Amino acid sequence: MLAAKRFGRTDKDGFIHRSWMRNQGFPGDVFDGRPVIGICNTWSELTPCNAHLRNWRKRVKRGVWRLAGFRWSSPSCPWAKPTYVPRPCSFRNLVSMDVEESIRGNPVDGVVLMCGCDKTTPSLVMARPVATSQPWLFPAGLC
Repeated sequence: MLAAKRFGRTDKDGFIHRSWMRNQGFPGDVFDGRPVIGICNTWSELTPCNAHLRNWRKRVKRGVWRLAGFRWSSPSCPWAKPTYVPRPCSFRNLVSMDVEESIRGNPVDGVVLMCGCDKTTPSLVMARPVATSQPWLFPAGLC
């Protein structure tokens, strides 16, 4: 697993990776080789069509912990149709690249992609296959 290779190292780099996450309040035992699941969430106070994902993110995080995984949550670029100028359709690629590089650059063994509107859904769908070969979950019905 990618996360175990990064967090399980006994050299200076492994120490830095673990301490960087421990300063966020994660206990040391989460680096025992368990899978790291990234949670990519399009919720933001700037995106009202994804407001319900705030509570769903909390549920997904609890679920990953219960299944003995280590999770961390990452937001995507926020934008919404009613407030974003120019129109957000032209920024789907930006969000896609943001999510793609977040998945590729961080040591995650799987990812949950959470989106909830006709703008963010294509962005996350475009990002996922390009990023990596890790397992992913795209929950349906969050809209």
